[in-house]
Amino acid sequence: MPHLLSDRAVTSSPVSLITTSEARMLGVPLVPSTMRRIRRGIYVRRAEFDHLPPWTKYAVRVHAFARLHPDAILCLESAAVPHGLPGFGETADIHVFDPERLRSRRFGDVFVHASHEPREVLRIDGVLVTGIRETVIDLSRVLPPARALAVADSAISPAQGGLLSLDELRTNAETQTNRRGRNRSRWVWDRAEGQSESPGESISRAVIAWCGFEAPELQHVFRYEGCEDRVDFYFRGNRAIGESDGWGKYALEDPAEGARILREEKLREERLRRNQHPFARWDLAGAQKVNPLVRALESAGVQRVRAAQPEMLATLRDHTREKPRAQRMNAAPSRSQTTRSA
Repeated sequence: MPHLLSDRAVTSSPVSLITTSEARMLGVPLVPSTMRRIRRGIYVRRAEFDHLPPWTKYAVRVHAFARLHPDAILCLESAAVPHGLPGFGETADIHVFDPERLRSRRFGDVFVHASHEPREVLRIDGVLVTGIRETVIDLSRVLPPARALAVADSAISPAQGGLLSLDELRTNAETQTNRRGRNRSRWVWDRAEGQSESPGESISRAVIAWCGFEAPELQHVFRYEGCEDRVDFYFRGNRAIGESDGWGKYALEDPAEGARILREEKLREERLRRNQHPFARWDLAGAQKVNPLVRALESAGVQRVRAAQPEMLATLRDHTREKPRAQRMNAAPSRSQTTRSA
């Protein structure tokens, strides 16, 4: 069974983890001004950690837990880290699967899950995780719908490194005896699309549908002026083009390469506009906020063909599985948690 998806897979901590014993041996002072405690006995350098994006901070926390508990089997969002499945925000809990446990239980910020369903277990660079198929199915049951769709798309999209088939996911999900979240899973399987090339495209596709806009064609190719241009979304009703931008596509780690890509992107957009295609752009944040995406599509003349679904749009504001903002300011578990934390 395949397990790694694209370059999103985080198979080791993004920043160096330092144990208390290592710090003593190396003479590293464990003072709050320079060091941040991630778990009991595990520290990172504050300057390296504090400016990481939320999903990367979560990856650090996951690997810190795995360092302390090498025999624990990660599942759900925690397994998604080494598998390379999309992450959103900083998940509140470390999720662990215990095949011997009869009942799920929380220990501080560690949630230990029990299940009667069989689980494939893999070891990725020394870290035990539930298999990619099981992880995707589990997440499809618990994540807000648009995010679950992004996870499923990534697992079946060749462009994102996905190696699973949609039929495989659907069939395995239906054979599970656990009925919790089954309707949510079915919604995901009915809409998952292997042509989606990024989580931003997946989220955007859900928002476009929930706002009542015409369903776009994905990855449509135009041939104008001797060039071949592939676009994220094509709205055939008025020939409009929609692009879900992600910073990664602009190679910001290489300024020269980023500038070259931006120039080519500008020429590409001008070429498509010259050939009578209205153009709309937004990013992942714009899709999640809804209004920026709506304004972009309306400015491009894309028509609504059905009523909006406000209850589905409201799920975009569901952050119940993430750390509250106040807690994100301090990544370490509180002293009261560490007394029972795994």
